[in-house]
Amino acid sequence: MADEAKQAGPRSDSQAAEKVAYYEASQWKLMWRRFRKHRIAFWCVHVVLLLYAVCLFCDFFAPYDPRKIHAGAVNLPPQMLRVGRVDGSVLPRPYVHPFVMEKDPVTLRRQYRVDRETRIPVCFFVSGHEWKFLGLLRTDLHLFGAADGRPCFLLGTGPLGQDLFSRILYGGRISLLLGLTGVLLTFVLGIALGGISGYYGGKIDMVIQRVAEVFQSVPKIPIWLALAAAIPKNWTSFQVYFGMTLILACMGWTGLCRVVRGKLLALREEDYARAAMLAGASERRIIFVHLIPNFLSHIIASLTLAIPGMILAETSLSFLGLGLRPPMVSWGVLLEQAGSVEVVKNQPWLLLPAAMVVVTVLSLNFVGEGLRDAADPYAD
Repeated sequence: MADEAKQAGPRSDSQAAEKVAYYEASQWKLMWRRFRKHRIAFWCVHVVLLLYAVCLFCDFFAPYDPRKIHAGAVNLPPQMLRVGRVDGSVLPRPYVHPFVMEKDPVTLRRQYRVDRETRIPVCFFVSGHEWKFLGLLRTDLHLFGAADGRPCFLLGTGPLGQDLFSRILYGGRISLLLGLTGVLLTFVLGIALGGISGYYGGKIDMVIQRVAEVFQSVPKIPIWLALAAAIPKNWTSFQVYFGMTLILACMGWTGLCRVVRGKLLALREEDYARAAMLAGASERRIIFVHLIPNFLSHIIASLTLAIPGMILAETSLSFLGLGLRPPMVSWGVLLEQAGSVEVVKNQPWLLLPAAMVVVTVLSLNFVGEGLRDAADPYAD
């Protein structure tokens, strides 16, 4: 009995310490604890971070310049990456088989045949086209590439002989950053206008909410098409990118604005808000320091769920030819080039950007769902 009491003593003390730590934990710690229990969302965070890391540093991970044209490799199928001995090497190493172009004697159509007798070794940390690391340091180092400058197209090429793998990475950087930038602008507009509307009320609230209702009542796709078509054809790629970001942000702030307004209408009557007002705090400080942080976790979850919508909107507009335009590369631009039935039938690998969109959107949706459940104060 004494031994059992000794064993139960430390266990009960540790349990009591865990309860104390739980009740004394901050809101962010409790949110993180709940989020880790959501296994799918937790692992999707790693997928999202990996996608953003690879696409942000796509100059290093991409073996070729996305605009480089390989005249002898037009619509080349993907080269399967294999592992084995190459040129009498002792240890196995990755390699690819080259393709040999042939013409059908009847239709005269270009065809590619795999040359299984030849192995092209794939090397890591090779020299290639020059790029700037973080826009400052010039380097020509790339993660991988074929030996002796021979072609290595892991995902095939497009109708102009451009490497699809490199174009997907560069296009991901544009699509992911455009979605993130649009959401940040939505964050600023929604919180600022919703905070002003909910705190002041009256005529200001009526004007802001009527404007938000007008934006919400207009179908998104037609207004996106109209605004995107209004972008001048002679704008540079950067100007088009900035214009698309503004278009997406201007159409996405209304939902967050109404959420912030509703929260502030309930919280502005709380005792701590009244105490801050009596203590002489400014109205801006009361809104952005005392009120908004109380539901900031909910805002973060909502914005995480909004990023996929931004990415899909850019992809849809670019696919319709009204968004970003070549030579700028995005996932929507790549899908627009693969929009015909003939391409889908003869070059199905050109639809791989659609798979990247699906993976990104699903991962961000799972992360947003996990954050929303974690931000629920009544969650277990």
